[in-house]
Amino acid sequence: MPSANYRSLLRAPGAAAFFLPASLGRVGLAMTSLSILWLVHDQTGSFAAAGLVSGGFAVTDALVAPQLARLVDRFGQTRVLPPSLLAHAAAVAVLMSLVTADASAPLLVLGGALVGASFPQLSAMSAARWATLLRPGRAAELPTAFALESMSNAVAFLVGPMLVSALAAAGHPVAGTVLAASLSVVGGLVLAAQRSSAPSPTIDSAMHAHKDRSLLCGAVFVLMGLNLALGVLFGAMQVSVTAFVVEHGAPGAAAPIFAVSSCSGLLAGWLYGLRRWRAAPPVQLLAVTSALMLATLPLLTVGSPFGLGLAVVVTGATIQPLLVLFSVLTESTVHHTVLTQAFSWLGSASAAGSAAAAAVTGWAIDSLGARGGFAVPAMAAAAMKLQSLVGLRLLRTKRGS
Repeated sequence: MPSANYRSLLRAPGAAAFFLPASLGRVGLAMTSLSILWLVHDQTGSFAAAGLVSGGFAVTDALVAPQLARLVDRFGQTRVLPPSLLAHAAAVAVLMSLVTADASAPLLVLGGALVGASFPQLSAMSAARWATLLRPGRAAELPTAFALESMSNAVAFLVGPMLVSALAAAGHPVAGTVLAASLSVVGGLVLAAQRSSAPSPTIDSAMHAHKDRSLLCGAVFVLMGLNLALGVLFGAMQVSVTAFVVEHGAPGAAAPIFAVSSCSGLLAGWLYGLRRWRAAPPVQLLAVTSALMLATLPLLTVGSPFGLGLAVVVTGATIQPLLVLFSVLTESTVHHTVLTQAFSWLGSASAAGSAAAAAVTGWAIDSLGARGGFAVPAMAAAAMKLQSLVGLRLLRTKRGS
């Protein structure tokens, strides 16, 4: 049966015990940003205020995540994760109190920033555990493990926002925020309790500083640039698809189009993880970014929401293999003692690109119409292809022992 590879991974000692709680926590994390948006809007009636608070959350998450990951790599997940989860729960409680008390906009933004600063990096920690579990004798299975991680993230970001939106539509935005925090904290605490699969910390500060330098290499910078461009593509697609369907008088088509794209990516990621590819990961990366660049070109010519839905099937199918390759290349490039940091830096780069894309795409749509907004993801895909080509030699470099 094709899925046997995934089952054999989860049957590895300790694998399911850390993967399942991390997946549960990821659903809560995927709900957090949207739950904040609904919570603040319900109380203030202003999307502008809600957007500012969500922006404060996103900025501090992107800035603090690598620093929190550095503590995790140095002192261990089981020591750092519980207090960070408690801080996250407290930050959510503070934000809810500020919203209930009709606090001023700056205070609400501060509350959102506190939530972002304490945001637990469960995905990076789970990926680091897979590397620790498989690297000794099952390194060939790492792409399959990272495909499983990527699919778990995709499912979380498909299910989480749906739960939040359903609760908000039913008039319970507070319940959405509480549920998001509860899933994140419970999943994270169960993950932290799995000590046997956690990567060994590097307590020695001099040794840790030495290993930190493996992050300062050309391959990591290439991967950060690729994630930045992918973030631009994500953010631009969200804005462009929404503007396109509204312009064509079919705003209800946005949700099915996004769902089709997500399902296409899930299927592609599942199939990708089942194969043992002969080509080296950098060569695969060049091939997939080339496919993505070609797949974005029809977006510039589509004339209907149905045509757009067909186009995003192809673009969506390239995303999950890309995410898997980013993880594989990161794991093979940096020292294992700073792996959580590396994953977090890539996530921050993607978040920064997504945030910047919203403003740029909005300007393109205002200037060129809804279809013109798709020029931004097309250029982002072209930039990824160029970076993959230029960085081909750098990405072949393996880390030292």
